[in-house]
Amino acid sequence: MIKGRMYVNGEWTGDSLDTIDVLNPATGEQVGTIPNGGKEEARAAIEAAHQAFPEWAALTALERANYLMKWHDLILENKDEIAEILTKEMGKPLAEAKGEIVYSASFISWFAEEGKRVYGRTVPASSPNKRIHVQKQPVGVVASITPWNFPAGMITRKMAPALAAGCTFVAKPAELTPLTAIKLVELCEEAGFPKGVVNLVMGDAKAIGEEMTSNENVRKLTFTGSTAVGKLLMKQSAERMLNVSLELGGHAPMIICDDADLDKAVDGVIASKFRNAGQTCVCGNRIFVQEAIVDAFLAKLKEKTQTLKVGNGLEEGVHIGPLIEKKGYDKVKKHVEDAVEKGAKVIIGGEGAEEGNAYFYQPTILTNISDDMLVMNEETFGPVAPIQTFKTDEEVIAKANNTRYGLAAYFFTENYSRGMKLSEKLEYGIVGWNDGVPAVAQAPFGGMKESGLGREGGQEGMEAFLETKFLSIGL
Repeated sequence: MIKGRMYVNGEWTGDSLDTIDVLNPATGEQVGTIPNGGKEEARAAIEAAHQAFPEWAALTALERANYLMKWHDLILENKDEIAEILTKEMGKPLAEAKGEIVYSASFISWFAEEGKRVYGRTVPASSPNKRIHVQKQPVGVVASITPWNFPAGMITRKMAPALAAGCTFVAKPAELTPLTAIKLVELCEEAGFPKGVVNLVMGDAKAIGEEMTSNENVRKLTFTGSTAVGKLLMKQSAERMLNVSLELGGHAPMIICDDADLDKAVDGVIASKFRNAGQTCVCGNRIFVQEAIVDAFLAKLKEKTQTLKVGNGLEEGVHIGPLIEKKGYDKVKKHVEDAVEKGAKVIIGGEGAEEGNAYFYQPTILTNISDDMLVMNEETFGPVAPIQTFKTDEEVIAKANNTRYGLAAYFFTENYSRGMKLSEKLEYGIVGWNDGVPAVAQAPFGGMKESGLGREGGQEGMEAFLETKFLSIGL
């Protein structure tokens, strides 16, 4: 069992605090404890980051990159250990967990290099006796709040660009999955980051969040989580115009056109819909299949879905692990029951299992779906694939965009002209064309509408942690 501690100003702290138990969602067994920190602990971490900022920001980009690459290499060296911790506290299959560790490390190597390319520019002046320069500078102390579904990837996607830009960092992981974050920060310490550059707090989400949004030394808040919590943090941040980046909920459509490669489409749906037991903000939530091919598509999708094994993520051959907690399980169950009551047909799955404090749900395919069902109006966050047919591209585009969310969308077609038109009309920040898993470190990740503000990854991910300064020089 892991006894977790907070990391503030280069010291591991929190031994005197009450603790929160961390449970394995596949067994209900305790796998660790963490200190139940609050405002005081968050304030100390922010102060440490504030004191460390001037010296860290003054380093060259190359010097910061060297620290980041040491961290990157240590993560990959310890990939198996971190992945096992992640599976034990979050539940995803071990192979997926190892993939997440590699994915999380990719952000570190990408931004270690991208930090060397933070360029300013010279602008032609409007007067012969003036010169204009544009400079980029680190925003300052960054506070982050990350979710439970990607305990490694969501932290490095924020921390790597912040540190590369010259910012210092305070991380607050989810109470359900803090152990992965603790291990990542242990490796930061091993990599030799100066005291106060990286800090880790855990515990009371409300109290810590309030301190992060109100503390004058925090200059940037970056959050991944639900739209409801994002709105609350945005309201709190508005009191002092705090710079915020918000990666929030989604309700992704997946469009299967009649000229799609069906094998490619089925693989894309499986990868998107059932990865992490459907507990991702970008997973396909609404699957639209053109009428002419629905029978052929369903036959292939059912055949492949039947091969997916549900169980403890540490067991060999498991594809779908447990749902994280009872609240999530109850929501999935409610969505399926609602759909069936309103006329949906269960093609496969449709059943869950409560095993003590562990909650599993079978991969489920539903047909005869109507627009009034919960699965078509709410983010399910579970392994449920509702299939609805469509006739024309205009019809399906209207249906796909008929949501307050705009994070990710997917479509499958082999026709270039059709694909370009679909990509341009879909109101989403991320679009996968014949690709069910589009996210990579070098591309901007983020949404439109109520799916958030800002982008993570790519050049845009670095810009999120920089201020732009305009310098006008009179000669």
